[in-house]
Amino acid sequence: MGGMPLLVVLALLIVPIAEIYVIVQVGQEIGAGWTILLLMGSAVLGSWLIKREGRRAWLALREKVNSGGLPAKELADGALILIGGTLLLAPGFLSDTVGLFLVLPFTRPLARRGLVVFAKRYFVVIPGGPTGPGGFGPGGFGPGGFGPGGFGPGRRPDGRGDVIPGEIVDE
Repeated sequence: MGGMPLLVVLALLIVPIAEIYVIVQVGQEIGAGWTILLLMGSAVLGSWLIKREGRRAWLALREKVNSGGLPAKELADGALILIGGTLLLAPGFLSDTVGLFLVLPFTRPLARRGLVVFAKRYFVVIPGGPTGPGGFGPGGFGPGGFGPGGFGPGRRPDGRGDVIPGEIVDE
């Protein structure tokens, strides 16, 4: 994961310079007034699109949760819409292009696949999910499981040592 901070620093330096360059080039071609109008129009279009697609994603998420399914696709869509919406509201033609790619329903599946590849590369996947071995919950890491805050099999809930199975005989 050593390359990730460098990538972020480079993006924070290069992206604003590239955005300014493109805005200036567009301004020279169509004029400053039209460029400003185009930037404002893309922000308005972006707001409308975010509202529409965000509502769709929220309804799909609620439907999936209510049916008892795991809403992985719906959560990914929500994250992509949030990121894309932020990019659409930021002034700049490059960020608008990426934002539209993340928000539009016919390009979002491609972005979702990219998000999955990114997540698999930079994040640890816990076998069995959040409640399986190594996850939070019974048998996992965390409350009710092994590890900090957990006790697991053979441990007392208050953390004061081992539990010795046995039988109490009262004479």
